[in-house]
Amino acid sequence: MEYEAVIGLEVHVQLKTRTKMFTRVEQGFGHEPNTLTNPVIMGLPGVLPVLNLAAIEQSVRMGLVFGSEIPEVCRWDRKNYFYPDSPKNYQLTQLHQPICVGGEVEIELPGPSRNVMGEHKRIRLHHAHLEEDVGKLNHYESDSLVDYNRAGTPLLEIVTEPDLRSPEEAVALLQSLRMHLMAAGISDCDMEKGQMRCDANVSVRPVGADYLNKRCEMKNLNSISGVRNAIAYEIRRQSKVYEKGGTVIQETRRWDADTGVTTSMRSKEEAHDYRYFPDPDLMPVRLPRDRVEALRSELPEGVFDQQRRYMEQFDFPYTLTSVICYDHELSRFFEQAQAEYDQNPKAIANYVANELQRERAAGEEEGLLPMSLLQITPSHIADLVRIIDEGKITKQIAKDVFTEMYQTGKRPLEIVKEKGLEQEDNSDELIPVLREAIAKNPKAADDVRAGNEKAINAFVGPAMKASKGKANPQQVREIVLKLLAE
Repeated sequence: MEYEAVIGLEVHVQLKTRTKMFTRVEQGFGHEPNTLTNPVIMGLPGVLPVLNLAAIEQSVRMGLVFGSEIPEVCRWDRKNYFYPDSPKNYQLTQLHQPICVGGEVEIELPGPSRNVMGEHKRIRLHHAHLEEDVGKLNHYESDSLVDYNRAGTPLLEIVTEPDLRSPEEAVALLQSLRMHLMAAGISDCDMEKGQMRCDANVSVRPVGADYLNKRCEMKNLNSISGVRNAIAYEIRRQSKVYEKGGTVIQETRRWDADTGVTTSMRSKEEAHDYRYFPDPDLMPVRLPRDRVEALRSELPEGVFDQQRRYMEQFDFPYTLTSVICYDHELSRFFEQAQAEYDQNPKAIANYVANELQRERAAGEEEGLLPMSLLQITPSHIADLVRIIDEGKITKQIAKDVFTEMYQTGKRPLEIVKEKGLEQEDNSDELIPVLREAIAKNPKAADDVRAGNEKAINAFVGPAMKASKGKANPQQVREIVLKLLAE
């Protein structure tokens, strides 16, 4: 029998705020253990939580990005459980009245090749609720130590409907969430730092069935490859259980990346296991409509909307948009350069997507040099494209100018003047060079005379070489045509 997967994700995203959820203690990553904590985070007697408005507004932004309903009131509940990384023995969360309800996330599946756009789908959201993160347990050979620096960090849990049907769709959902949340400044979504983690609920059923079988939950998947591999393994495991006539038990399972298998962790808890009750220390949160609309007005354009606009407005190919639009820092860089010089957006986009990315990757062992460390600005690239279009330098010379501009931060015209790179009108010197090139290549000459314009490139190359790249290619073409007409 052929089976299909039914997958829903619970994505935990640390919100980008300066301080923690219920206290003024700063949040951060990489600090000395247990230096970002205080009596509120530890739940000591006599302390009371104070709500972080920034976390509320970041959550509302998330809902608006994905078209969720923002209820006028959300409330806080206590989720009671004992675990060493939860110092209060309860977690403040939103069980009954979350901050966002519904919505949908547009995803893009891999295309048949890198140059071709894949299928787009929309995955429904059930809701998103705010809560506070827990601490982190570090296990050693004979000890386990706990670090409460992460405890109390504002965490938004985004819960999808079971609309996903494959590991690839789950990965595409995470990538889309990450792109949109980073573009809107809601979260940095760095999975290596634990800023984005995922629980995956997976079940399988016969293809064509409309019922849901028992599901298993994979906890704390903290990498894209972990999500893809854990789901793929679980689909195979459950399918085999049914093929052998067995029954899948609803449970929580742990993914082991080293062995590539999931193992049973515990039985799946239900809500009543946590003895939820309304938190007596926190009032309901009222979300004024005018403030919600103000937050909506500040949101950036959606990533896929921006991509569609670039393809229509600028006639950009998919490959160019998939580099620029999927990286919010690059798209802002492009937008700023294009705003400064709006006559040649495709040339600016190509410099941003190709030359800039190539230089950022050079010398880096992994990844790219952070944009914040660049000496080059959008204005540099706007100026470079402008002087190319004005005929002051050739595209060939511009490559060298770009490299020096990137390395030194000097303006392009400054580099051109310092090195004497300005394009020259040297037709007198080019004529004998071109006569010799025509004499050596009579076939190309005949092809040009017959109307094959591409054949003229056989003469442009020698002329550019003779002028050390300073000749005007258009001028070279005009001279060639004139000589061939003699």
